[in-house]
Amino acid sequence: MNKNLDCFIRTVRQLQACHYAQSPFSRTTKRAFALGVDGPKSAAPSIYLRRHLSYASPCWLQSSVRFFSQGTLNINADGTNVDEQKTADALLDDHVQDPDLVTVAPTQLPSGFSGSPKEVRSTAEEKDEERMPQQFFNGLQKCTSPSDVLDLASKFPAARKYSSTCLATMWMLTKKLSEDQKHYERRLMFEHPQFSQLCQCVMQEAKHMWRDDLAYSLLAVVKLGVPQNTRLVQTLLRVCQERLNEFDDRCLSVVASTLQGMEKSKNVEALQVGLQLLVEQRIPKISNILMLQNMMKGLGKDAPLTLKAKLENKILYHIDQLTVPNAQHMFTLLAEMNYRSVPILNACSNKIIEGIPGTPFRRLLNILRSCKDLLYRNSKLCSAIADYAASVFYMWDTKQAVLFLSAFENVGFRPVDLMDAFAEKVTSDPECLSMRDLVTVLRAYSYLNHTPKSQKQEFLEALNSVLDKYLPKISNVDLLKAVYSFCILGYFPQSALKQLLLDEILHSLVAEDQNIEQNAVMLHTINACLELDGNCFTKPAALLVKERPSSSAFSFPDVKDVLLTLLGDESLFRANVPVVHSFSVDFEILMDAEKGIVIPNAEVTDKSDIQRIAVLCAPASALCFASKHPRGRLAMRMRHLRLLGYRVILVHYQEFQKLKKDEAFEFLKGEIFSTEAHLDSD
Repeated sequence: MNKNLDCFIRTVRQLQACHYAQSPFSRTTKRAFALGVDGPKSAAPSIYLRRHLSYASPCWLQSSVRFFSQGTLNINADGTNVDEQKTADALLDDHVQDPDLVTVAPTQLPSGFSGSPKEVRSTAEEKDEERMPQQFFNGLQKCTSPSDVLDLASKFPAARKYSSTCLATMWMLTKKLSEDQKHYERRLMFEHPQFSQLCQCVMQEAKHMWRDDLAYSLLAVVKLGVPQNTRLVQTLLRVCQERLNEFDDRCLSVVASTLQGMEKSKNVEALQVGLQLLVEQRIPKISNILMLQNMMKGLGKDAPLTLKAKLENKILYHIDQLTVPNAQHMFTLLAEMNYRSVPILNACSNKIIEGIPGTPFRRLLNILRSCKDLLYRNSKLCSAIADYAASVFYMWDTKQAVLFLSAFENVGFRPVDLMDAFAEKVTSDPECLSMRDLVTVLRAYSYLNHTPKSQKQEFLEALNSVLDKYLPKISNVDLLKAVYSFCILGYFPQSALKQLLLDEILHSLVAEDQNIEQNAVMLHTINACLELDGNCFTKPAALLVKERPSSSAFSFPDVKDVLLTLLGDESLFRANVPVVHSFSVDFEILMDAEKGIVIPNAEVTDKSDIQRIAVLCAPASALCFASKHPRGRLAMRMRHLRLLGYRVILVHYQEFQKLKKDEAFEFLKGEIFSTEAHLDSD
């Protein structure tokens, strides 16, 4: 008897171990079964194995095995095989399906066993118990709302064993609804009498759940909108802390992703700290780049810098595994972590460029937004995205094009073909722009200093017509932004200006608005444009804002040294010369136009034919990325200096610093004394 008993116990343990390590029927597949989703074809062997073990929490399996008469055994068990399963794309998008359990049935003991007759169950009872879970899962697949799931759970007492599956199904049914529908369904869910019982069951079973059931239960509860300060959420958080060492990589990534969307609290912070320590220990063992990305997503920007660096090194070690979707997603993950890893970004950029045809609009937009957040600039990547965007522009609606223009504006890159194509569309159909789109488009074109060469006036007039249409309902701040953008481009919208210059509107902008300082800068710029560009407007007193400090107070020693070498005397040029409206000139040179020689300022007379030369040293931030094209404010400054009689020489300061002394000398000599430069300025 004892020998047979030991043999049977070993058999049961072998079945459990086999189920943990070798079952091809993953828990993701089992969740799919409960939700009516097709699973892998290899499910049958694991189902067969499941029928040797009926449901029980893991802790129950540690207790002694009870035997019944007539060779009947009833042991409840479950297992996982997450180490071998592939991480689904749904996990990356926070669309993780929750676990469920498969129908189980009793198995037969080897001959020779006997037990108490009182514990024998009839065959009919066993069949009823076996059919009930199947009926429950069949009903679960037919549910269309969380309330349907709760109604079904109230009809099946055995549903308490599948509380995690119920939560998973409820979340799956709500996550694709609109916000209004979600609000309505959540209200019905919270008011349902079965919901409190389900929550109570989850709290009771939390310590005994399988690890992935626990992780996904926390995820589902948070996604369903259960308040974070409730006993249910706090219980799950505490149990996750206690059982954190049991979690595999997939469970860790699920918990980490869940914590990202939660408010800070003691339990959340404690779990995050424990999670970071555990991830740091396990990083050397992770070889799947997708799993590493899941860890990155969950850890977020609050992770220690040392942990971020370890993740970076691990990803670089497995960089050959990088696929195009991995590379695209990596930009967003690094931005969420607030970690600028140039080696990873460069490798991802090369991969994205290779596979850019057919890339979805939203992914390209997220890449550009991440570049802005990470302060990462890659001219080849931006050019490839801009060229592809221009080629598929005809497939986009106006909103998509506006979002893309705004994203390029944020990284300071000027996509010429795309902006020309969009300008042509707006010129032919101005009504396609909403009021918000109009403000965004004006900001992008003025900031990047771009107008179509062939249809500049027509394009600006089309935008002005749209602005005129929205004047009755546009806010004062948006009106100011629109007029400011027009003035940067050298165009003056008459009706909009008249409305902006009303005393009550100006007063609200400089005295009542939250962004008074920013509004004052824009009003000062508009004032300068109205005066210097020669527009005939009677400006109200409120527009005559106080003169602002000079916009250029930088010293450029490299340029100064070359000018001194070239001209031979420091009296032949002046640095930081103030001009009207807070403008200043980095270096001013006076030249006798007839003799073509530089003269000191003291020798200037009223009868002299003097040419004033303004040398402007432009930092990289004043130029469009990957080009020498000046951005909006610098272009306006150059325009105004020309109107004041200056010949403008633009020095790209970072490029100038890279020149050798003799190259820098020849560059400035050619710009100052060149006849062609003089003719071009005229």
